[in-house]
Amino acid sequence: MPRSHALLWRDPALPHVESRRACHSRACYKAHSHPTFSIGAVDAGLSHFSGAGDGQERLTPGTLVLVPAHRVHACNPAPGHAWSYQMLHVDAAWLTQLRLESGLRGAGAGEPARVCREPGVYRQFCELNSLLFSGASHSEKDAALIAFLGDLDYFAQPPLPAAPALAATALSGMIARLEGQDPAQLSLELLARGAGLGRYQLIRAFRAATGFTPHAFLLNARINRGRQLLGEGQALADVACQLGFADQSHFQRVFKAHVGVTPGQYRGLPR
Repeated sequence: MPRSHALLWRDPALPHVESRRACHSRACYKAHSHPTFSIGAVDAGLSHFSGAGDGQERLTPGTLVLVPAHRVHACNPAPGHAWSYQMLHVDAAWLTQLRLESGLRGAGAGEPARVCREPGVYRQFCELNSLLFSGASHSEKDAALIAFLGDLDYFAQPPLPAAPALAATALSGMIARLEGQDPAQLSLELLARGAGLGRYQLIRAFRAATGFTPHAFLLNARINRGRQLLGEGQALADVACQLGFADQSHFQRVFKAHVGVTPGQYRGLPR
């Protein structure tokens, strides 16, 4: 029988978010509420959720529940069975400010929870949570959280207006700044303030212009630089350090996700 275990991620540098992963859990919870906006995802097994309306909903793997602050709810595995899940908690005041600065509606406390069965949203949530548990920088994690929450179709508002346009000079200046930026020092807030936009507005505008979020653009630029340095024969550890990755293993994971081979394999390819 698989062993039950759970992992909790939190970081003092990002006090507005924490996450939990539980595998093969049989724990059951009484009806409760959180002071946070919470997102739960079912990874394996079946569960029953109450809080989205009258009665219970049966949740299958790949389902998300989106729970506003102070909404009473409960989610438990089917009787006699185990399940695996993820749970993300976001500070309600921080989320309200994030949405208001971009002209978006917030979630009222105690509103009904919602159930999301969209495979794409589940995949994006898993990618976000994997990033939170990784060795990525604080700024990269925060930017990914902002992008996910901004894109999330939870708040039942009219369709978003077109992304604000960045002037050519503003875009080229921002790209130059990103390409010369120390990844650890990149601040989405400062970039947004310089452009006169909210943080999520900036992400949408930059993504519309380049196909990347600012942090994804920076990450892509670092990997391209890494390919150049590896082609020159530099050691993997030295390249990872120069590019600002937390460690060599983090560099290897990101590099393979972008290039399709590990840094060591890439360096050994014939030129």
